[in-house]
Amino acid sequence: MRISCCNNPRPPVNWLLLCLVSICVLIALLGSFSSSAFDTVTSGARSDIYLKNRKLKQQAANDLLDLRGFFSGANRTKFFDLCGKDRENYVPCYNVSANLLAEYKDGDEFDRHCEVSQDQQYCLVRPPKDYKIPLNWPTGRDAIWSGNVKLSKDQFLSSGSMTKRLMLVEQNQINFHSDDGTIVDGVKDYSRSVAEMIGLGSDTEFLQAGVRTVLDIGCGFGSFGAHLLSLKLMPVCMAAYESTGSQVQLALERGLPAVIANFISRQLPFPSLSYDMVHCAQCGITWDKKDGLFLIEVDRVLKPGGYFVLTLPTGGQQGGSTTPKKGSTSNPVEEFAQRICWNLLAQQEETYVWQKTSDSQCYTSSERNAIPLCKGEDYESYYQPLRHCISGSTSKRWNPIQNRSAFLTAAELRVYGKRSINMYKFTGVHPEDFFEDLEFQKSVLVNYWSLLTPLIFSDHPKRLAEEEPAPPYNMIRNVMDMNAHYGGFNAALVDSGKSVWVMNVVPVGVRNTLPLIMDRGFAGVLHDWCEPFPTYPRTYDLLHGNGLLSHITSIGCSMINLLFEMDRILRPEGWVILSDNLGSIQKARMVAIQLRWETRVIDLQNGSDQWLFVGQKPFLRK
Repeated sequence: MRISCCNNPRPPVNWLLLCLVSICVLIALLGSFSSSAFDTVTSGARSDIYLKNRKLKQQAANDLLDLRGFFSGANRTKFFDLCGKDRENYVPCYNVSANLLAEYKDGDEFDRHCEVSQDQQYCLVRPPKDYKIPLNWPTGRDAIWSGNVKLSKDQFLSSGSMTKRLMLVEQNQINFHSDDGTIVDGVKDYSRSVAEMIGLGSDTEFLQAGVRTVLDIGCGFGSFGAHLLSLKLMPVCMAAYESTGSQVQLALERGLPAVIANFISRQLPFPSLSYDMVHCAQCGITWDKKDGLFLIEVDRVLKPGGYFVLTLPTGGQQGGSTTPKKGSTSNPVEEFAQRICWNLLAQQEETYVWQKTSDSQCYTSSERNAIPLCKGEDYESYYQPLRHCISGSTSKRWNPIQNRSAFLTAAELRVYGKRSINMYKFTGVHPEDFFEDLEFQKSVLVNYWSLLTPLIFSDHPKRLAEEEPAPPYNMIRNVMDMNAHYGGFNAALVDSGKSVWVMNVVPVGVRNTLPLIMDRGFAGVLHDWCEPFPTYPRTYDLLHGNGLLSHITSIGCSMINLLFEMDRILRPEGWVILSDNLGSIQKARMVAIQLRWETRVIDLQNGSDQWLFVGQKPFLRK
């Protein structure tokens, strides 16, 4: 039966009665509404829809973006709710119970398994009750709000004497000893002793010795990393996920580079030959377990001529591992270090320093009972299983750290990048593309920075008892470039003198430029943006992405999930800058409004289809 309002201008009486009965039944099912009440609600809804559409059209005109296709009367804006209190410190992909059900064991149940933890909830992770906006850098390096991290006073008081020397809990703050003050915790003395064991006169000579990037495994509360930063090195704290008292959360809260990771059974998300030094001070790893797989993984990420620094607890016991003794082949750690061509340089008390060989032929020496070489390269080493073979010895990037000049200034850094280009031709990187990316990021950075002020948002909510917020000066410290390309955004920030650090993320599936980025002395990681990022909530001040949205769409992943993840890792009043095509920007803004972000969209007017999305996450309590 076909019903057409045009062909039947006067419908039959029976049909009208049927419609009336149907309406009455519907009203009865929905509740005790009278017909007059139903008419009133319907009329009010129509009026509300009309006003909302009118407001949205006006806003779209002001923002140079027409959103009428996204916001119609049938699809009105609906804000997402806040998550429960149990998700204040929620980190996806770490679910021990689910991992055990999936039969992960031998410590692997504590590792990251996104394929098991499918508990996506479309709600906004709220800050803790006592959360406060972090202090500006560099003040925030030495003092953080205790309510911002999941570390109670009871946990602090029950910790060891070393912890009490590293930090002091006073009222609502946790204070750390400043690098500029009196040496109380021994970090400076420790750093100098490591430098002397390497053969340097002082730790100020690390750069001249080729040490620029340091992977700090189990970084504690970040004091060693903070000191290395003062020496112009780039330390990255790496620690396992912890539900309470997290090392990574504390380090990021202090404005220090950090990421959740471990290598219980899988490789780290770094390419081979990534770091000049790997450091472990009481990091809780039993190095001689699994037939030396952990040491092989350290060798994989360590550059030729790089250093492995191991400091054991007093007494020499760490998870069952025996204290190495120089010159002894009876100890399993020292014996295995020889098999992977490491040379024990020095030992002072509980600290040992090995140096990785600069001779790639060492790994094929039969005299050492050498570990076999891996077949092929591991450019996409994204949580692959640990392998009992040596990586990187045949790589074109095999370049001992002592052979390359230290880069102290932005100009030297760019020159070093130019020299690196000659080594990266096999990856398809062209010098023109590399320097075009750098110059473009330098040119737009000034405009980006001017946009990061609430003054451009006329309806920006001011905090209580504050005047109009001034443009940010040092309010931005932790920056993530979610689609780093060649690291041009990072280089532009360095060149401009901004006191920030950048986590350069190279998405899995695009051309892997992470070796180039890390060889320039930047922090970086491989990541699949179809999955959550391994960090705690509220850990980044600025998220930047050029072409990320269209990449996500092209590989068939959810843009909604991506934006929820960005909201999770972004601090309240943090910023998002996305550059992409108009269609992707439109979709992102539609979701961002539902996330309650303050948003603006700008036509770059550079002759391309590129538009700019600028958003700020509000400070939501409830």
